[in-house]
Parts: sequence; C-alpha cells; structure tokens
Amino acid sequence: MARLADLSPPGGETLRIGRVAAPLREQVVDVLREAILDFRLKPGQRLIERELIEQIGVSRTTIREVLRQLAAEGLVTTIPQKGAVVVVPSPEEAAELYDVRLVLEAAAVVRFARNATRAQVRALRSAVEEMERVAAAGEEDVRAVLRANDEFYDVLLRGAGNRTFAALLGGVQARVRVLRASSLSQPGRPAAAAEELRGIVEAIESGDAELAAQRTTEHLELAETEGLRAITAAGRVGA
Repeated sequence: MARLADLSPPGGETLRIGRVAAPLREQVVDVLREAILDFRLKPGQRLIERELIEQIGVSRTTIREVLRQLAAEGLVTTIPQKGAVVVVPSPEEAAELYDVRLVLEAAAVVRFARNATRAQVRALRSAVEEMERVAAAGEEDVRAVLRANDEFYDVLLRGAGNRTFAALLGGVQARVRVLRASSLSQPGRPAAAAEELRGIVEAIESGDAELAAQRTTEHLELAETEGLRAITAAGRVGA
C-alpha cells in the first residue's frame, strides 16, 4: 500500500482511523491538521487525494470534505494545475496575525494578572516548567514543544476570564498555531521562549500586570522574528 512518508508519525504508527466515538471526518481532520502543524506535511507540499485515501483508509468524499475544512481554517489552499497544497503564509499575512496575537494576548495577560486564582497562577507556572523540561531535554519533536506551549495559553485564557478573547483567538487558532510551530521549530527557540514565558509568569506572581504585558509584547516580537524567518525559508522551498 502506498504511503506518504512525510505523513508517517514518529515510530511508524499507522494513520488509519480506528473505531472511536468521534465522527470519522473529525478524526481525519485531526490527523491531517496535526501533520501540518508539526511539519510532517510541510508548507507548499501537495496533498494528493489518492495517496491520502490509501494511507488513511477513508473514502474520496471524506478526504475532499476534510480538505475543504482545512482550507476554511487557512491551513490548505487549492492552486490551479497543482491541486490542494499546505498553505505557505506570506510574510505579510504572518505579520498581520502577529499583530492580532500581540493585542489579544497582551490584554489577556493583564486580565489574568488581575483576575486569576492562585491555583491558576500555579498552573501557568507548571505549564512553563513543562516547556522548560521539554526544551532542556533537547527534544526535537515540535509537537512536544507545542503541547507544552498550548497548555500555557489554555491556562492563560481560562484565567483571563474573558470569553471574547478566547473566541477571537479561536477564530484564527489554526493559523496562530502555525506561527507558533514555525517559530518554535527554529534551533534554540523553545528554550528561549520558555525563559520569556517564565518572565511573564514572574511578573504576574509579583502582581505587576503592566510588566507582564510588556514582557508579553517582547516575547511576541521575538517570536515574530523567528517565525517570519521560518516562513520565508519555507516559502523559498515550496516555491
């Protein structure tokens, strides 16, 4: 059976969908989304329906529905004469998303500093410590780094107590996560990002909301620099 080598997860596990409670289409969306976000499917790579059908073991109809959903999330696009491909964000699009992140996340940090419970502050520190552990272990698996980073933001948004922030970020979540993945894939970036997030937590713990927001801005500006570098390189490869 033909396989997409770039789609195969570490350890050689099969990507065939098993019998679980989630709807089949949702399972396939999750599989392909994660493959895109951890760069097993690289920016600019073609998504050939026949190969996806053979590897995942679902119908052509399901694959087409999944590709349409991923296109709506901004992760896949259709190019004439080429078909579906993994999106390569332009530097301009990436810069716009970073602007959105900066405004929303800095505001969320201020609200978290003012409203979070002690338990939520401890959970935020624990998320940073997990990211530090992953970075210190020298793990090259972008997924492990992203999981720790995602936990930080999950705790942050819950503690901020503003559903509008969560909804607005949720509307661009997949594309924002592509930016995080692009930035965190750069050598040395996970450890640096963990240190920056620790600085944010320390400002929150000291009760200084404005300092926490300032450090958030600095963190995102550094993330933007690394993310744009990765995106520009991917664009050259995918061209």
